[in-house]
Amino acid sequence: MILKADQIAKELENPTDIEDPLIITPQIDIEGLKKSGAASVDIRLGCWFLGYRPSRAGFFDVYEKNSDVPSEDKLTKSYYVAFGERFVLHPRAFVLAITMEWIRLPANLAAYIIGRSSWGRHGLTIATATGVHPGFTGCLTLELSNVGEIPITITPGTSICQMFIHQVAIEKRNLNLVDSSSFIGRRKPTLGVIELDFIAEKLAESDF
Repeated sequence: MILKADQIAKELENPTDIEDPLIITPQIDIEGLKKSGAASVDIRLGCWFLGYRPSRAGFFDVYEKNSDVPSEDKLTKSYYVAFGERFVLHPRAFVLAITMEWIRLPANLAAYIIGRSSWGRHGLTIATATGVHPGFTGCLTLELSNVGEIPITITPGTSICQMFIHQVAIEKRNLNLVDSSSFIGRRKPTLGVIELDFIAEKLAESDF
């Protein structure tokens, strides 16, 4: 069940479980959330961006562990944009960004993120690792692409996406469930690691 805005506001004000609360900080406008009639929470753009550096590499093989794969520091460049300043995203450009809000989900709630349609109609697509698991704590990394024909300026602090929160069916003994993702606790955008799973590795070794 997706929580309506007034239910989210209630959880933020008076958590059902004070030992495992829903937290969004800086705290959003609770009264405005109650009156919105929505089923989501607006999430704002943070100040850190991560873009790819120009590279002479013909391709980037994320699976080949023995190759000279450049480190994230060599592949990317970080940008800090202060509140009130603007970041220009050019056509067909791609950057990672971070949310202004620090989010903590309890064991009985999960979430997913989608871009705001008002931005999408101007050519800005906001893709993200849309599923936010129970127990997640940190800022969310956003993937921003300009699919339009003209540059777009974006300013930290702007409402950039929406977070929908829904309940998760859990057993009492699993109430202390914690997301084990490598993205826990992040305050800056990061690339992350791509690896073949056990089944993919076995298929690669087969004679099929």
